[in-house]
Amino acid sequence: MKKTYQIAVFPGDGIGVEVIREALKILDVLAATANVAFEVRHGLIGGAAYDASGTPFPAESLDLALGSDAVLLGAVGGPKWEGLDYSVRPERALLGLREKLGLFANMRPVRVFDELVAASPLKPEVVRGIDIMIIRELTGDLYFGKPRGIRMENGQRIGVNTLVYTEEEIRRIALVAFETAMKRKKRVVSVDKANVLESTQLWRDVVTEVSRDFPEVDLRHMYVDNCAMQLIGNPAQFDIIVTTNLFGDILSDEAAMITGSIGMLPSASLGVTGGMYEPIHGSAPDIAGQDIANPLATILSVAMMLRYSCRMEKGARCIEAAVQEVLRAGFRTKDIHQEGTMLVGTAEMGDEVVKQFKNIKIAGNS
Repeated sequence: MKKTYQIAVFPGDGIGVEVIREALKILDVLAATANVAFEVRHGLIGGAAYDASGTPFPAESLDLALGSDAVLLGAVGGPKWEGLDYSVRPERALLGLREKLGLFANMRPVRVFDELVAASPLKPEVVRGIDIMIIRELTGDLYFGKPRGIRMENGQRIGVNTLVYTEEEIRRIALVAFETAMKRKKRVVSVDKANVLESTQLWRDVVTEVSRDFPEVDLRHMYVDNCAMQLIGNPAQFDIIVTTNLFGDILSDEAAMITGSIGMLPSASLGVTGGMYEPIHGSAPDIAGQDIANPLATILSVAMMLRYSCRMEKGARCIEAAVQEVLRAGFRTKDIHQEGTMLVGTAEMGDEVVKQFKNIKIAGNS
């Protein structure tokens, strides 16, 4: 009997619709070649949801997400909605999903494919072989702390955001980092700003306490400004980076450019159960509908979904291998195109990945 997974799909805004379409092609092939079925249900979120219902995160979308085994997301936001109140901007839907689904750990792999070394702005000898996992805490920090807002005080406006972390929030993300490190190179760099922020001094203290249960893992602490420099100067020193919500947001986008394009990086947001999977790029409304967006990050997000929510490691590896084969064959979307490679559009890139995926035997789940 086939195992059936309920997948909530939120294409969102801009190029989200296009890249999600290509990712779903992979699920169709997988369902036809393995003992698994996917019940895909679509919903509105972000700007598209606001236009339709006056809210970026409708109740029916939350119900859809809560009733699914995993959420596959495209992208949200764009200049069209920037003038809205913060409470109804498209990005609030992402924060709402993370909060309501209990997603506290964001996993962002930063891998430089050999075929794309020349696309990186850094020297080939600096980036070749880079494989970093950035683990970002998702439910604390300035994004959720209170009080927050803009108010009048002594005749002028002041903006307030509160950086708050509880011991438990730090402990659980640190545990994810160390458990992940045990499956990799057993190295963790914890990033904070403990020299000036008491909240991240607590971060450093708790991470150190958790490390005592993992004596095989080498733990280093690094200030965020130093880490930002080291990611450019010597990225090969990193394997696992674990850090706060704000620092992780910034560092993961910086690290994305090491790969040559933000269009190559997937992500997984995980909680106690379930998960949300999305490319880390934005909605890019300036190129939406032009068939030039890179779908590979979204396709690789499907691989992460198989790995973490569906426990289909072989299927995940087959998708990753298919992407590598397409790059090896020289196919490139505009963001990673270079002389001597074949320029293709969004749909054609998706079709090429599907073609390679079909050629790879999927010998069941693991």
